[in-house]
Amino acid sequence: MTRMTRTRQSPRSPKARTRASAGAGLLLLSTLLTGCGAEPGEIPLSEIQADAPSTAPESPTAAASPGVIGAAAGTPAAPAHNGLIVGGEFLDAARTTSAIVTLAPDGTNWHQVTQPPDRTRDDRPDWSPDGSTIAFDRTDPRSGAARLWTVSTTGDGAQQIGQLCETGTADCANEDERAPAYSPDGKQLAFSRSWGALDPADKYQVQYSDLYLMSPDGTDVQRLTFLTNDKPYSGQVSNPSWSPDGKQLTFEYRTNATGQPANSRAIYVVAADGTGLRQLTPWELRAGDRANWSPDGTQILFTTYPAGRADAPGGGIYTVHPDGTAIGALTPAPSDVFYGAAAYAPDGKSIVFAQDPAGSGADLYTMRPDGTGIARLTHDRDAWLTRPAWGTAAVPPQPDGRASAQAQSRRWEEDEELQDE
Repeated sequence: MTRMTRTRQSPRSPKARTRASAGAGLLLLSTLLTGCGAEPGEIPLSEIQADAPSTAPESPTAAASPGVIGAAAGTPAAPAHNGLIVGGEFLDAARTTSAIVTLAPDGTNWHQVTQPPDRTRDDRPDWSPDGSTIAFDRTDPRSGAARLWTVSTTGDGAQQIGQLCETGTADCANEDERAPAYSPDGKQLAFSRSWGALDPADKYQVQYSDLYLMSPDGTDVQRLTFLTNDKPYSGQVSNPSWSPDGKQLTFEYRTNATGQPANSRAIYVVAADGTGLRQLTPWELRAGDRANWSPDGTQILFTTYPAGRADAPGGGIYTVHPDGTAIGALTPAPSDVFYGAAAYAPDGKSIVFAQDPAGSGADLYTMRPDGTGIARLTHDRDAWLTRPAWGTAAVPPQPDGRASAQAQSRRWEEDEELQDE
């Protein structure tokens, strides 16, 4: 793959550089994906519409044998320390402003990490491997475009990594960069990039959207996929996630009205060098958002979403083997609640996920990897907690941990009493 090496500039430069139920039911599906024929490559940003090998995603066609467990990918890793959980949280009932927050694995020690301007949305956080830094995207309320940022775990040193394109150039119109994800060795960030003219029939749909890699300082930019290069306005690529060995990434591909099939979503897998692009989940499941690999690399965790509004109930949390076999449901189906993105704990023994059972606001929950033992971590009916990621950053000490836990317990009891009234 051809690389585009860039010299890092200060982010302050006026000119951007160019560059649940406790029971777990197993749902075995008979659909197995086939590989999509896209070939990787790289083209300069100034030639983004040039011909490049590309094949639009197709529906899986081969059938998997029910109950057959496929070959696992990845190398088992030693259990890691379960540290802080990071996520996005809306700061107002209207859900116009959101910040990055962290909390302890028991739901205490809540801390607001970022201080976004009014009506600005900080979202899709991810931990650096050493737990010292959080990468996230920040959406501007005026333009609606997102940019990549990093911040320390304590909230110090927040800075924009820098957008790839120079404002005003034809190949950088309506550019948007979202969902940064650190590689396991911390040397790369995967992210989604959208750009180009807006669809005359849909002002929210942009021409192109694909997956990119770069160094955490914003240099050495590489384009990884070409899903929309020859089919503009067909879909959006987002929410990458790395395998534990750093050799593969999953990501969400969401089709639009002109996509095949129209208005659907699925999880895809691609090698870190851009080869081996293939569909992981069938279109019928409508899998989306950020999938998450188990620490030993044998399972991929994902969430499904029904058609309709973003917070509609009816989805669920599933697992699948990296080869696309043995899709299993961890949450009851059909469901009458909303489920958000889910993530494994560093030691692989727990899963954290977002859930909204009452339509008032999503909270964070944990469960075992088999879907049992569900426990509620947060009780905030006015907030909406989303996209948790579980890292290894140490939980900072509190002046009086027992008093804090007691206060949290009283708050939960008061919430439950209000709900019963």
